[in-house]
Amino acid sequence: MKRITQLLILALLFVSCGSSKIISNNNIEADIPEEDIVRIANDDLEYEIIIIEPGFNFWLASIARPEGYYSQNFMETRNQQMVIEWNNRVMQIQRYDQNLYELQIDYNSNTDYGYDVNYKLYNYFIYFQLTYKQQLSSFVPRI
Repeated sequence: MKRITQLLILALLFVSCGSSKIISNNNIEADIPEEDIVRIANDDLEYEIIIIEPGFNFWLASIARPEGYYSQNFMETRNQQMVIEWNNRVMQIQRYDQNLYELQIDYNSNTDYGYDVNYKLYNYFIYFQLTYKQQLSSFVPRI
């Protein structure tokens, strides 16, 4: 199965005691509470995103704008911009924190990933920017 990201594992994982992150055979094996893992997939296209971020699931359910608030086109445009910046930061390890920007995201603007994938990816970027005080585009992240 192709992946938009191999895995977005971010800073809070290394804070928790004894947490480990191991990826083998497309499975996640770690001492990570299930509520901290978000799987976004479009099985028809064989793409998936796995986000391991304590607090994101709660934020998505309680604070983020509801599904349907943004158009898919809006989110695709913003996601493309933020993915480009994200990938640039992954490559600039001397300039950006490797604990925040671990892996590149393979996001193709010519692929229709569907509403759900774009919605959760877009909201993850908003969550990430607000939580870690980062700015991935010229647009100020807000809810």
